[in-house]
Amino acid sequence: MGIKGLQGFVARVCPDACRTVDLREIAEKHRIDHPDFPPVIVVDAMCCVRYWYTPESWVCGGQWREYLAVLEDFIKTFMAAGIKLVFYFDGVVEEKKRDEWIKRRLQNNKEIARIFQFIKTHRKQPGRGMFMVPSALPTFTRFALKSLGQKTVCTLQEADFEVAAYGLQQNCIGILGQDSDYLIYNTCPYFSIEKLRLDTLVTVMYSREDLCRALGLSLTHLPLFACLLGNDVVPESLLEGFWHKCLVTSPHKNNSYNRRANILLAVANYISKVPCSYSSLKHLEEMLPLGSDKTLLYRGVESYLLPGQQSPWIPPNVTNCQMLSLQQQTVVCQDKEIFQLAKEQHIQSENYAIFNILSNGEIDCSNSLEDECDTEIPGQALIYRSARQHIYSVLLESGKGGAYPLVKEWFVYFGNPLQQPELIQPVQPSIPGGTPNLKTLWFAKGPDVEKQRYSTFLACFHLQDGMEELQALEAPVAAFCCLLAYLMMQVSSLSLEDLNAFLALILCLKGKSSAQLAGLQIAQVDSRGVHLGAVFVRGLTTLLMANSACGFPFRMDDLMPWEVFDGKLFQEKYQQSHRGCSLEELLEGNESLYTPFQNLKSFICKACMAKKRTIQSRPRGNGFITGTQQREFNPRFQQTHRSSFVPPYHNQMRGFLWRNPQPQGKKH
Repeated sequence: MGIKGLQGFVARVCPDACRTVDLREIAEKHRIDHPDFPPVIVVDAMCCVRYWYTPESWVCGGQWREYLAVLEDFIKTFMAAGIKLVFYFDGVVEEKKRDEWIKRRLQNNKEIARIFQFIKTHRKQPGRGMFMVPSALPTFTRFALKSLGQKTVCTLQEADFEVAAYGLQQNCIGILGQDSDYLIYNTCPYFSIEKLRLDTLVTVMYSREDLCRALGLSLTHLPLFACLLGNDVVPESLLEGFWHKCLVTSPHKNNSYNRRANILLAVANYISKVPCSYSSLKHLEEMLPLGSDKTLLYRGVESYLLPGQQSPWIPPNVTNCQMLSLQQQTVVCQDKEIFQLAKEQHIQSENYAIFNILSNGEIDCSNSLEDECDTEIPGQALIYRSARQHIYSVLLESGKGGAYPLVKEWFVYFGNPLQQPELIQPVQPSIPGGTPNLKTLWFAKGPDVEKQRYSTFLACFHLQDGMEELQALEAPVAAFCCLLAYLMMQVSSLSLEDLNAFLALILCLKGKSSAQLAGLQIAQVDSRGVHLGAVFVRGLTTLLMANSACGFPFRMDDLMPWEVFDGKLFQEKYQQSHRGCSLEELLEGNESLYTPFQNLKSFICKACMAKKRTIQSRPRGNGFITGTQQREFNPRFQQTHRSSFVPPYHNQMRGFLWRNPQPQGKKH
């Protein structure tokens, strides 16, 4: 989170601490000084995703192929300069940061409501001033960077601590990010992602030493300085009285600065006169209204101590309790072999959400671009809850002898005040013979186990009867159909028009380059299409979780949004479908797609009918079309599009995108 106002303060009040630097020159100097060690920059990726996401369209669900190309360019630029990058992602939300996390999520809800209001009023995307990253962007960025061959680490605690520690221990040339905490840690230099010019590799380096010089402090003062300004450990609300006292006695008050800048100067002035000792810290703790927890300052200062570092504010030989608490944590999963593998896969960014469930039985999900006014579509958190309950059951199999442990969910959706986690009961999926043992799914080998992994995965989405048809498809298409069928089953307001739009998307996306997708223009943006795009992309993360739990029946790469989704293309198909355009227009005149379209549609409608769900035609009269007719869909015959491509359903999946390409029905 950083220290409120510190970054802006440094830029305005301490300009000498903001040095323009050329990363190529720094790397070259490092090579001369350390010829055996290539220059490395450690990247706080969570700070960077909003700067990396440069595609023009962000509201429709994400321009994933364009984004992948942006990341590739970013990496290539640093590689050309001989700089290795190591990317760090937050793997947990620590308990001490949960209140701040909740505050931000509730604030984001208000921002999202404004975005939807804008779209409904103007039928277009808002300007960059209202920008919000597409749903699940950090999650998919992690897998994108890994697929591009980069070292990608998912943390076991707050990322800024691990980033600072890695930078120090590995003698990195710097940290790339945008978090003022990096001004406080005594680690390698801190470079700004916000100020980075990728074409020249020139950016701003924020200098701790120059900041200290301007404030009359030493480096050892900085952790206490941060705590007395308010940070993740010490809440600002406890410090107002202290700030007032500092402001009254400060000689530096400057009317041209805002109140926050004057507070920073006054606090620096105050602690510059305090002897650096543990007894001084204890005196400060007595002076502040810390309530029952008198160790807040101590813990706050200690949180900035990296492995091997000591501080005059803290007695010597104290181990950082951040590291200690990780080792002492009691875990939900008692099987050491399973827990160890989950932990390794988590750190290496190979699985998704599994370690958090097995370690402390907790999982969270941030905001999605969902329209709280659209009561026909439940929150994505609720849509996918049934699938998650099955996934929890697969993971927490100790429940077989008795009750499952409940899973604590922090999921953002309209109507959830986030005052405490929701306690969710795992539910066994419907599998003949029961759910396979987790050790079997994760460690056993052979074709029978592969089949078990696949069938368990499908059972999490109520599709175990569709295994033969789905296995006949290319893996990304099979995963797409699995998710789409589940969505159509769960959300009764989804119509034939919605189904047609999604199917046209997956068929037309194949073979389109990032440049072609970037060039696609949409005249208007439909708010419900925006909502459905976000719901679908969040569904892909549920596929990732199920895949991780079931022992990877799919390659993770096959479940990525750049394989199966594009925001603008979905908007186009959604609007065409609800406008009632012909199948020819929907499929861009490609007749070879007619039969695959019908086969996929028949499969999904058949799966829905097995669950007593009949999909109806409901073209929406929201400015694109009028019409209120309701038509039920019979998989044997339908009139939504012209009849020339409507064969009856005879398990014709094998003609479409067959894994080992067959001559018939092959798409060029």
